[in-house]
Amino acid sequence: MTSQEIRESYKQFFHSKGHQIVPSAPMVIKGDPTLMFTNAGMNQFKDIILGNAEIKYPRVTDSQKCLRVSGKHNDLEEVGHDTYHHTMFEMLGNWSFGDYFKHEAIDWAWEYLTEVLKLPKDRLYVTVFEGAPDEGLERDDEAAGFWEKHLPAERIINGNKHDNFWEMGDQGPCGPCSEIHVDIRPDEERAQVDGLSLVNQGHPQVIEIWNLVFMQYNRKADGSLEPLPKRVIDTGMGFERLCMAIQGKTSNYDTDIFTPMIQSIATLTGIEYGAAKESDVAMRVIADHIRTIAFAITDGQLPSNAKAGYVIRRILRRAVRYGYTFLGRREAFMYSLLPVLIQTMGEAYPELVAGRELIEKVMREEEESFLRTLETGIRLLDKQIEECQRQGQQVLDGQAAFVLYDTYGFPLDLTALILSEQGMTVDEQGFDAAMQQQKERARNAAAIDAGDWISVHDEAAVRFVGYDQLETTTEILRYRQVKQKGQEYYQVVLSETPFYAEMGGQVGDRGALIASDGTRYAIFDTKRENNLAIHLMKQLPAELEGSFRAVVDAERRHRIEANHSATHLLHEALREVLGSHVEQKGSFVSDEVLRFDFAHFAKVEPEQLRAVERLVAERVRACLPLQEYREVPIEEARQMGAMALFGEKYGDHVRVIRFGSSTEFCGGTHVASTGVIGTVRITSESSVAAGVRRIEAVTGAAAEDYLYAQEDLLQSIRGLFNNSPQLMTAIQKMFEENSELARQVGDYVKQQLLEVKRRLLEKRHEVGGIRLFLLRQDVPSEIIKDLAFQIAGELSEPFVFIGAQEDKTSGKPNLTLMLSKDLVESRGWNAAQLLRAAAKHIQGGGGGQPHFATAGGKNADGLNAAVDQLLADLGLQA
Repeated sequence: MTSQEIRESYKQFFHSKGHQIVPSAPMVIKGDPTLMFTNAGMNQFKDIILGNAEIKYPRVTDSQKCLRVSGKHNDLEEVGHDTYHHTMFEMLGNWSFGDYFKHEAIDWAWEYLTEVLKLPKDRLYVTVFEGAPDEGLERDDEAAGFWEKHLPAERIINGNKHDNFWEMGDQGPCGPCSEIHVDIRPDEERAQVDGLSLVNQGHPQVIEIWNLVFMQYNRKADGSLEPLPKRVIDTGMGFERLCMAIQGKTSNYDTDIFTPMIQSIATLTGIEYGAAKESDVAMRVIADHIRTIAFAITDGQLPSNAKAGYVIRRILRRAVRYGYTFLGRREAFMYSLLPVLIQTMGEAYPELVAGRELIEKVMREEEESFLRTLETGIRLLDKQIEECQRQGQQVLDGQAAFVLYDTYGFPLDLTALILSEQGMTVDEQGFDAAMQQQKERARNAAAIDAGDWISVHDEAAVRFVGYDQLETTTEILRYRQVKQKGQEYYQVVLSETPFYAEMGGQVGDRGALIASDGTRYAIFDTKRENNLAIHLMKQLPAELEGSFRAVVDAERRHRIEANHSATHLLHEALREVLGSHVEQKGSFVSDEVLRFDFAHFAKVEPEQLRAVERLVAERVRACLPLQEYREVPIEEARQMGAMALFGEKYGDHVRVIRFGSSTEFCGGTHVASTGVIGTVRITSESSVAAGVRRIEAVTGAAAEDYLYAQEDLLQSIRGLFNNSPQLMTAIQKMFEENSELARQVGDYVKQQLLEVKRRLLEKRHEVGGIRLFLLRQDVPSEIIKDLAFQIAGELSEPFVFIGAQEDKTSGKPNLTLMLSKDLVESRGWNAAQLLRAAAKHIQGGGGGQPHFATAGGKNADGLNAAVDQLLADLGLQA
């Protein structure tokens, strides 16, 4: 069976068992602060499992794209080196939310593997939870009993808490699990060593392919367990591993998921796969990483230097580095392999096809940028090697190696490889210590210490009324205390809320809870977590059981609504002016400003921005009324012309917002009429990434303030020109006069330079047959350089030129050293090394070439000592 056939057979099998087939959620997670990426099939059902969303389908199945780059299941540095680790992978899953449980999950898993896929029964082993007496948990005899219908008891293996008790996190739903392992070794090996002894021992061909999780407990903050009101089945099967077993391979990379890509890389590089270990690893790394990068970009995550974007950039740079080091690729090439990926996975994931142009452009620009960075990093490493060798050191400092890693993407092995070519090594312990310090800093910055939820009233479905009203009567359902970054606050869930929780680029509302006695308790933000509105408060009411008035800061909300509605008008206007390829790639909407990111492959010219502004202004003046459609079936919404964005997860029913001909899927809040927006002014247009532009704009009173600031600036400039009625003419005249004065100054400097050079050449000073020029005059550094090269061009005899000046404006010292090339060759002198040593006297550093170097510093009092050291090192003391 092909990989496509295997994927489809899984979904159809569980569909036949009454499961609803649902599409994969985006790999990039939005609206959950606890996760950056979908790392398991259950992520998109987290809110259902936690009881924060209604159960639409009690039985569900899908194939979910996931990303893991750390933790128990995957380590980025292992990817490509072994047969089964990946960054992006697919997870086949089936779920039951309060419906069937262990019996059916086990029977259907066995039926699918052995009857549909025809995996040999004698190659399968299962594990069950052995129990944990310290927590009062007994062995999962129930699961073991169901397995005994299908397997001999000796192939049902007890597993410990680490392997066979699944937990969502430190708190939340959890329960025992049962793993299915397959032995794909040749019969000869199986005859010699029983597979039973190799389960969970890290053998690359005796591997787990499916995990059946039986969620039946809730882990509280104090570590105790309580039964879940509704038990959940959550299974996850590694698609790549399953294909390996079905297709008779011993490596995931030998399946038809990866072989087309690996063969294309081999053809492109002219290196045969299988020829050498290093090039094989590089090809596997690239084949794996291209999938991750492409899916992340199409799901809305561009490479960047922060959070999720940094993870994607790191993965891309790892692939580029392997191509650079082991495949000899000095130019961008991964982007050209995208058609192969689309051919392999485009049918199952059409977003790849739709996002092809953007993915190619982003990947190409990132590749080219990192290749330039690699070259820079190699030059820096070369300098460090040179400095170590000059000081007689054979080990590169671990902190220096970490800076190369952190700033220039140099992994430790690349640094070690380059050093080994020079007979050197790297301080790996120092590198590891620096890495650990960074991880600790990141961990401490992100650490959230949350207590248990404390119920105040019986749980009920939370109702959002903020589309229609800005205050309502409500009750506190539950709360918990949270500590983060040294601050303490409370998270509060209300039974009914007008507060919009941050989502879709729109910031959360602020406001207050007002008790019956009139006491106000501030709500300083509203976040969305697992599809639930969480109100953040510094102080809780003294009496929690009563009813309250939940009141949104209306003025702030109205400013936010104006900015959000303006993004819709901007989106439509941009498509009209620039073309239908324009698609939203992100947004940020607050009460002060709006940002709108969109797909476009060139700078938006000023006249185009003006045209966009005019179209938006026209629609604002038209006072187009808000047309809102709630709970619209998604197909009906598409027929209305509403734009669906790749990278967003839509349910079966959606909300549609329409202003005139602008029609979009949107869950945010909006003005009742475009006229309320008042004015829209674009304040900037810039590039965010390859193929993605960003517009920033302001509306209403903020737009007026922006225009006033521009007027004030213009008035100030006019004042500098005596309020000339012909301001542009006056400015042009000033530039012309300045240009003429600059020319005159340049002529004067040239004359002075000639005079200084004449005096230097006339005053002959020799030491040991070498002509010495020592210039201590206060002359600009660029003139010193010009002077040194002019002298070099006029002399044929050996010479040394030393310049030592203090900048009159900054007070900072500068050193210049030029050696005639015959001295560099005959005596082995190096201007850069000599100057670097002397620059310590001026508390500075410098560099350059063997014959010419410059240095700057902080301590001008050390200039004389620096010159003395240069003369001493050169043996030229007068």
